[in-house]
Amino acid sequence: MRSEEDRPVAGFPFSAVVGQDQLRLALILCAVHPGIGGVLVRGEKGTAKSTVVRALTALLPAVDDAGTMRPARLVELPVGATEDRVIGSIDLEKVLRDGERAFQPGLLAAAHQGVLYVDEVNLLHDHLVDVLLDAAAMGRVHIERDGISHSHPAKFVLVGTMNPEEGELRPQLLDRFGLAVDVAASRDVDVRMEVVRRRLDYERDPEAFVARYESADHELAAEILTAREKLDSVELSNRELRRIASLCASFDVDGMRADLVLARTATAHAAWRGDTEVTAEDVRVAAELTLPHRRRRDPFDEPGLDQQQLDDALEQADQDAQSQVEDDARDGEPEPPESPEDRGPDEDLGPEEGGPEDGGPDDEGPDDDGPEGPDGPGGGVRATDRPSAPPAGEFKAKLLEVPGVGEGAPGRRSRSMSSRGRVVRSTRERGHGLHLTSTVFAAAESQVARGRTAGRLRLAPADLRGAIREGREGNLIVFVVDASGSMAARDRLSAVTGAVVSLLRDAYQRRDKVAVITVRGREAELVLPPTSSVDIAVRRLQSMRTGGKSPLAEGFLRAREVVLRERLRDPQRRALVVTLTDGRATGGKDALHRARVAAHLLADASVASIVVDCETGLVRLGLAAELARELRGGYVRLAELSAQQVAGVVRAAA
Repeated sequence: MRSEEDRPVAGFPFSAVVGQDQLRLALILCAVHPGIGGVLVRGEKGTAKSTVVRALTALLPAVDDAGTMRPARLVELPVGATEDRVIGSIDLEKVLRDGERAFQPGLLAAAHQGVLYVDEVNLLHDHLVDVLLDAAAMGRVHIERDGISHSHPAKFVLVGTMNPEEGELRPQLLDRFGLAVDVAASRDVDVRMEVVRRRLDYERDPEAFVARYESADHELAAEILTAREKLDSVELSNRELRRIASLCASFDVDGMRADLVLARTATAHAAWRGDTEVTAEDVRVAAELTLPHRRRRDPFDEPGLDQQQLDDALEQADQDAQSQVEDDARDGEPEPPESPEDRGPDEDLGPEEGGPEDGGPDDEGPDDDGPEGPDGPGGGVRATDRPSAPPAGEFKAKLLEVPGVGEGAPGRRSRSMSSRGRVVRSTRERGHGLHLTSTVFAAAESQVARGRTAGRLRLAPADLRGAIREGREGNLIVFVVDASGSMAARDRLSAVTGAVVSLLRDAYQRRDKVAVITVRGREAELVLPPTSSVDIAVRRLQSMRTGGKSPLAEGFLRAREVVLRERLRDPQRRALVVTLTDGRATGGKDALHRARVAAHLLADASVASIVVDCETGLVRLGLAAELARELRGGYVRLAELSAQQVAGVVRAAA
């Protein structure tokens, strides 16, 4: 944690930031109304994300701390923080020394009425992200653990920054952030020149640079304070509330969180403008910050909000609101009595039998397309340079596991010893936290020898027992995709692509790193080095070319090279090689024998593997199964790829 008791004298001023208007506005609105739930800032490196967040702290109102006014704090949360460090924990030293239960506050308490900043929030463990977002939304932390019940306020501006190339947040967690902003470096030459100019001026003389923008920052701080004080008096009319509900319904967002956040953001924007009533423009600005990240139902959906779609939705919402106003006006007028002539003869009758509402002939759609189309007889794509087929329907490969127990990065795939997992046993070593029950039992055996007859338990350092916890880790999944001519039949390649996309989706959810190797022609190409950004893997897969021979030996050797190199960089992250092939090695002299030798070498490197057999037809050569035996790994047919099948074969390879 880095806690700033005083504003940094030479911090880069908020007013001096060039561009990034949407990010600055999102941060200001959260400062006006912390109940919005924080800001997620997504962008490439070098886009001033951290600079803007740190500069925001200087604009926040001073905090009354036990009768003493102090500046608002910036508290930075390290990616490796434990849950105890974040929310607080039992003060073990006080318990052992004084025999009293005591609570030691965590980072959330320190961030109260300030800014809690999480850099690389996408690398933070999911359950900690949940804790942060709950606290940001509720403004309070409540702890029930280890016999202690404690509650304290935690109202802060939560800001998380991330580089999408290093991996995405799951859609469920994206939804928990109130606002989201995508930032990128400007392509305007004048803007880029001004950014460099100001940065150089700041580095040359920080004090003079800060003084130059001091009055502008003071003015912004005063405007934020005024907007906060005006917030409760801003009116959100039924017309604008209906506009908000209609917008969220148009974009088909899940749940009601988007509606609530949009309403709070629109209200904060009206207060920031100095108005006392929310207008359509406030709703539009709020929608641009609230809805883009909530439209991502799948990790491979492109982020962002189509402006034309937003315009259409706002127009429809305005029509709905106007119609409701007219209906409300008519409801206040007495209706004339209905005469018999106004009632049709069949008004109370249902639809005629066999009509459109009864599923009759009028309800039929157009005829199905015939068998011949662009890909039927006479298609014009050469087999030696065929584009990748679109993915077929999803498979359900959800339980690929590396055998044994590792100590790798936190994730959701394979078993591992973890500081965040469930307690499985105690140890005399330090372990991951205190195993309280075992500690008490160890002390109980020595109470007579220590002369205790009554009163508190007498503890000694030798009584302490650590907790051994078991959790889940993320792995490196290396996909070796056979893209040769024998695999290039459209139906088969479509199924293979669908399987890989589903496996990549699973890797995204389980916080894995992935790499993709394609095998075709004369070589194996590493089309995607190990990365946590699986959406990039999908884009590379969609542009994959197919055709030619199948140099499987080169594919296994390249996979071995990737795994061994990654072990040097991240020795605790275990690897799993997933090969999708029909086993027909044809690249080079004695290709099948060389493929078996290469598979054996990969197995000797202690790499877990599974072969997905893509062979089809009535006559099967069984070559993929032979390769699986050489790899000493799992084997499953493509058509049988299911959660139960894959889990079984991978565990059998242990």
